[in-house]
Amino acid sequence: MRITIFTKPHCVQCNATCRALDKQGIAYQLIDLTEDEQALQRVRALGYQQVPVVMTIGIYTS
Repeated sequence: MRITIFTKPHCVQCNATCRALDKQGIAYQLIDLTEDEQALQRVRALGYQQVPVVMTIGIYTS
């Protein structure tokens, strides 16, 4: 499973989410919505208006 966290600078909730995942040893990718306009539009299109937005992608093998 791959985890992506959409975030913005100085976000208390985003930092808390990262700390919780770090504590569990869970790897994730951060995407700063203030630096990635395409990602911002994707998150908005999904109806989100606040961060953090955490998305998981399941990776399945046969």
